[in-house]
Amino acid sequence: MPKSPTKRRPATVAALTDSALALFAERGFHATSISDIVQRAGLTRGAFYSNFRDKEELFLALYDAHTDRLLSGLRHQTESFTDDADPVARVFDLLATHDAQERSWFLVSMEFTLHAARHPDVARALAGHEERLNTGLAEILGRCLESSGHTPDVSPTALARLVVALYEGLTAMRVTHTTTDADPTPLARRALPHLVRALGIPRD
Repeated sequence: MPKSPTKRRPATVAALTDSALALFAERGFHATSISDIVQRAGLTRGAFYSNFRDKEELFLALYDAHTDRLLSGLRHQTESFTDDADPVARVFDLLATHDAQERSWFLVSMEFTLHAARHPDVARALAGHEERLNTGLAEILGRCLESSGHTPDVSPTALARLVVALYEGLTAMRVTHTTTDADPTPLARRALPHLVRALGIPRD
């Protein structure tokens, strides 16, 4: 018995997002057309437009999926952070320990960020999706600080944005500097606890 359109939709969306992510990584966001995406997915343009308005909406679906995977992994790995003196540094370590797939995602997402910067409507949409990441990371950081007996002197959201900014800046440097000596991550890992302590106060 043929599957109904509703039952086929998850498989169609997965095929489109997998195709788009691979092409965005290989060719770039701008160089990839909707025709390229559907051809690689083995689907039609009608299948694309029945699920996404445009490439921007498809990318934001990829962004949300990446956010969900990242936060799920961090929550799972930080459940054991009970008496860690530098829990935020541990979270940063988890963010900084990325493989080739994460490097590829960074390149794709940075290209889209530049695209959004030139299109206010896209920028507003991206900011809303970024807020999901910041909110989730703030919750994780807040819990880690709480477990170590500290309270941030800034909002958990501001602290989350600081950690993300540091992570993204270091990743940008790592994609152009491939030698170990040029990797600034170890220095950041040492400096981050001092920065967090400067922005936080011990709880009584």
